[in-house]
Amino acid sequence: MSPAILVLLALGLGLAGWLAARSRAYAFRSGDSRPHSLPSYHAWYVALWAFVPAMLFALIWSAVSPQLVLQAMLSHPAAGSLPPFGLARNTILGEAIAVASGDMQAVFDPRAQPLVEPAAAALSRYGIIGLAVTLVTGFAGGAYAFLKLRPDFTARTKVERMVMGLLLLASLVAILTTFGILASLLFETVRFFGMVNPIDFLFGTHWSPDPMRDPAYTTGEDYGALPLFWGTIYIGAIIAMIVAIPLGMGSAIYLTQYASPTVRKWLKPILEILAGVPTVVYGYFAALTVAPFIRDVAQSIGISSASSESALAAGLIMGVMIIPFVSSMADDSIAAVPAAMRDGSLAMGATQSETIRKVLIPAALPGIVAGVMLAVSRAIGETMIVVMAAGASANLSANPLESMTTVTYQIVAMLTGEGSFDHPATLSAFALGMVLFAVTLTLNFIALRVVKRYREAYE
Repeated sequence: MSPAILVLLALGLGLAGWLAARSRAYAFRSGDSRPHSLPSYHAWYVALWAFVPAMLFALIWSAVSPQLVLQAMLSHPAAGSLPPFGLARNTILGEAIAVASGDMQAVFDPRAQPLVEPAAAALSRYGIIGLAVTLVTGFAGGAYAFLKLRPDFTARTKVERMVMGLLLLASLVAILTTFGILASLLFETVRFFGMVNPIDFLFGTHWSPDPMRDPAYTTGEDYGALPLFWGTIYIGAIIAMIVAIPLGMGSAIYLTQYASPTVRKWLKPILEILAGVPTVVYGYFAALTVAPFIRDVAQSIGISSASSESALAAGLIMGVMIIPFVSSMADDSIAAVPAAMRDGSLAMGATQSETIRKVLIPAALPGIVAGVMLAVSRAIGETMIVVMAAGASANLSANPLESMTTVTYQIVAMLTGEGSFDHPATLSAFALGMVLFAVTLTLNFIALRVVKRYREAYE
């Protein structure tokens, strides 16, 4: 039974409850009696009691039932010939389920054919169970709410509290997601540090993990991530910021202090379009245009060691990509400075440039710093530009014309290979992700604190 059918069933139960409760609530209005709540509140009370429990069970069952189907298939005698674990076994089971559900006409691997019938039986059995329990759950919730309806029932208060609870749950999704990501990363990182010394990982200078090497012979010497951290900082926090901060600040100052309303009306949206360009487009531009141009210019002035993939090319394009982050925050911060400060400076005889340098920018500095921090966290988490323009070499060098790699590139490389998830090379991606998560989360917290302080000063 597909999850979509269960969701539609929950919606149908909610609609049926809404119609039945609304019809009964209208009967309360006969005569001189005046119900506590409008019929619509009675209808929504019953609809929520019918829909929410059925929907919650449908979501839980959609996550649990595939595992139950797999367990039923693995317990069948036909599964005795399958590989004990790994990608091959998962592929065979997937083919059998796809054929049993009608998504495929026939299996490619003959070993999957005996499992088609057990898969079809399990899908049918657990589909019927899910359908029946969803129906019973929704009907029981709707019946419970329907029997409580009467003229003096405070349906409006109940509905408002239920809606408030749903809104609170929605607001907690981001927090719970963050804790879920942190827990998954932390679990795999602890496994990795059980195989590799954290000191070797954080401060080692040689990065060359081999997913095909026997884990028993793995040493921390091949997992020195310091070149990755340096490449991430060098490309995302140094070169990109050298490009983004002057251009972003310059555009913000021009748009707020010098541009006419008509010019600002056109230039600001055009500038913010940069934030909507897909990063893969920036990556293509960096790989096909900027990187060859930098290489040719370097070779024309006698630098023969210039690479076709360089940190400079990736950093330049990454800086252009994050200009809107710096510009928008700086624009809003400067515009929020009280006009009395600007007018007072001009009245004291200061020029416009002196007012900008000595009054407006210092007053708007907290918001500007917050924008820069958000831009840095965005830059060090970028992947596509680095993959296409910076290369895969883990170099601990200050030469911007050399090929470098970053944490995000290596995470992609380690998780998209054919290595086992029990191998240190694969688990190293989670350790790298944990470090990146900690850094970006810290930057975001600092930026939010700065923004809060800035708002308290001027609001």
